[in-house]
Amino acid sequence: MKRTMLATLLSTIAATALADINVGVTLSATGPAASLGIPEKNTVDLMPKTIAGQRVNYIVLDDASDTTTAVKNIKKLISESKVDVVIGSTTTPNSLAMIDVAAEGETPMIAMAAAAKIVAPMDEKRKWVFKTPQNDAQMATAIVEHMTNNNIKTASFIGFSDAYGEGWWNEFSKIAEARKIKVVGNERFNRADTSVTGQVLKLMSARPDAILIGGAGTPAALPQKSLKEKGYKGVIYQTHGVANNDFLRVCGKDCEGTVLPAGPVLVAAQLPADSPVKASALAYVSKYEAAYGKGSVSAFGAHAWDASLLLANALPAALKKAQPGTREFRAALREALEQTKDLAGAHGVFNMSAQDHLGLDQRARVMVTVKAGAWSYTK
Repeated sequence: MKRTMLATLLSTIAATALADINVGVTLSATGPAASLGIPEKNTVDLMPKTIAGQRVNYIVLDDASDTTTAVKNIKKLISESKVDVVIGSTTTPNSLAMIDVAAEGETPMIAMAAAAKIVAPMDEKRKWVFKTPQNDAQMATAIVEHMTNNNIKTASFIGFSDAYGEGWWNEFSKIAEARKIKVVGNERFNRADTSVTGQVLKLMSARPDAILIGGAGTPAALPQKSLKEKGYKGVIYQTHGVANNDFLRVCGKDCEGTVLPAGPVLVAAQLPADSPVKASALAYVSKYEAAYGKGSVSAFGAHAWDASLLLANALPAALKKAQPGTREFRAALREALEQTKDLAGAHGVFNMSAQDHLGLDQRARVMVTVKAGAWSYTK
């Protein structure tokens, strides 16, 4: 009897010691959003392989910037790979499409896309979803503040013809109206378009003081280059969706003077010494550049890094309640993520709650200007 009990106890201990945490990742390593997804994929290789004494496995799939593929990927990760949590996807349309699957599978999901509606308004489905990038609403507010501080009276908008562009239009137009900036143009383009001449000419005909481009990655360079080619002399704003060096490379000299909000990690070395994010941002920059070369870091890889920090912070609490691979563990992990407090990441300080599954405040944004082909900290 005693031998049987001892054998059972040893078996339980062995199972506990050998249980792995499986993290599913779906991101856009190819397709129009590849300049965002590649640094995210690179960052996965830097994530910890052991957390709280448990081995962590990362199962990475490419959704090729395609919404249908992103849904297939999360279904596969949950049903076949039995993951405990999903990180992804890179873009807003893909992340929005994945919400139903995450909720149905009762699996926490940490999105790396920006739109506020990924996590709000909170409901029974979104209670399983978290995200690391700053909301479009937060960043739109920063842009409009910059406009009012620089005496801009009229503005136009051109954005992606998808959920990212629509989300930015909704937030920007609402805040601009409240701040008495007259919006005199609203155009759309597709991520894979090769010309936006017609849209640009319409925008310029209204003679706006500034134009905001609501795009992400290298495709957002297209309207900017077209505006410069047609002789537009006003201020051009971009969103934090272009905060990487691939955008600078593609846009070239036409980027000079561009203004955008970004996460602090983009200009980590330029931040004031008393910034609460400087140390954590520099830590990521150092780790990424040690692996991929000086100047290789981007804001998008940092979104993935912050997801790993959230997990590392939440997993010890979840492991005290249940074993990886179980429904109880996934529920405990969701609860632990929701209770994140004062966690300094590469992009800001996270303080989450049952109603806020982002948890970033104004410390997660700075304004930057492109000067001499590089990012320059503005405020």
